[in-house]
Amino acid sequence: MFPLPSATAMADQDDPLLSLQRLLASRSTRQGEFTLTSGRTSSLYIDARLTTMSPEGLALIGPLGLRTLREANWYVDAVGGLTLGADPVAYAISYASALEGRSLIRAFTVRKEPKKHGTGQLIEGPFRAADRVAVVEDVITTGSSALRAAEAIGSAGGEVIGVLAVVDREEGGREALEAAGLKVRALTRARDIVALLSS
Repeated sequence: MFPLPSATAMADQDDPLLSLQRLLASRSTRQGEFTLTSGRTSSLYIDARLTTMSPEGLALIGPLGLRTLREANWYVDAVGGLTLGADPVAYAISYASALEGRSLIRAFTVRKEPKKHGTGQLIEGPFRAADRVAVVEDVITTGSSALRAAEAIGSAGGEVIGVLAVVDREEGGREALEAAGLKVRALTRARDIVALLSS
């Protein structure tokens, strides 16, 4: 059973970013000794899926992600990234674009391996060649997942405008992506979430 949002988080309706940070702190963040997917060890573990796959998380991430794209002047046709972490982020932003009613943004997912049957696709969903795309991520650590997605998208004829993450762990991933020529935005940083753990 997941903890319900605190009364403080529920009261943050005028500050959706703070609400998201509180959800990430209460549901997704643990301190201790952990081995990350990258193989690195860390005293901080952020399982963003516990937030990004929750109703409250989806309701916050969609509009915040859409707003961040607009503020960055990233006029994209579609959003997507490497399954599994990117999937709910892409779906939330796509749905928020429909609710906003200005310009619709399609969502897609990038497989880790091509299908071994049918068309053998690496990208699933309504992605189209020549789409302007924002690669999305739940958490950026090393940047390798976003780079893999960007390569797949480029190979399929898409134009990657930048990378949008829910959380930047601030462990070199942003710098690696920028070194590869990709612009990066994040809704929040690990330090902002850690600051709420004791509050």
